[in-house]
Amino acid sequence: MQYEVRYKPAFSAIFITLDPGDTIVAEAGAMVSMDAQLSMKTSFSGGFFSALLKKFFGGETLFVNTFTNQTRKPLSLVLTQSVIGDIEGIELRGTSMCFQPGAYIASSPSVHLGVQWAGFSSFIAGEGLFKLKLSGRGTVFFGAYGGLTKKRISGEFVVDTSHLVAYEPGIQMSIKLAGGLIGSVTSGEGLVNRLTGNGNIYLQSRSIDGLAKFLRSKF
Repeated sequence: MQYEVRYKPAFSAIFITLDPGDTIVAEAGAMVSMDAQLSMKTSFSGGFFSALLKKFFGGETLFVNTFTNQTRKPLSLVLTQSVIGDIEGIELRGTSMCFQPGAYIASSPSVHLGVQWAGFSSFIAGEGLFKLKLSGRGTVFFGAYGGLTKKRISGEFVVDTSHLVAYEPGIQMSIKLAGGLIGSVTSGEGLVNRLTGNGNIYLQSRSIDGLAKFLRSKF
């Protein structure tokens, strides 16, 4: 499989070439276009019970689509996300990565789609009881609203709840008030993620929640 992310950073899309026998798994609704000879099969995301957890407690879709090239020639597939923003492709080499609801786009079939408990504080913050956890070996594509920034943290780091896209599962996440009760309300920051540990995180430069609040104030 070869791929290129085009139209970065605002209108990113993944242009994929699947060689004979290649397969890729994608979130339902991610396909923009494909060669007619590609085979597409729809199934539960990570199995029935895992799909239910991701749907009702993690904000993900129930189904994924599996695209397979069963011909003897390379075929093309274009995938994207529903929001305006950047897309990144990373390689898992026997490692794992956790994603916020809606960030996952596609992955190699060798990558396992599971869930990781996020805690009740995450649910209260509107981010679900579970996070999507991808493990194994292969390529993973995920997206952001706005630009994407990769950051290595060591110790404690504070991120607004709506700007964290992905993080390594060894990083502990807790939802806290940005300051005191009054300060958190008057500053407009509210709840934040306090991340503790060592590893990589990905941040998005814009917030869907922030956009929704802005639009509500205009109507």
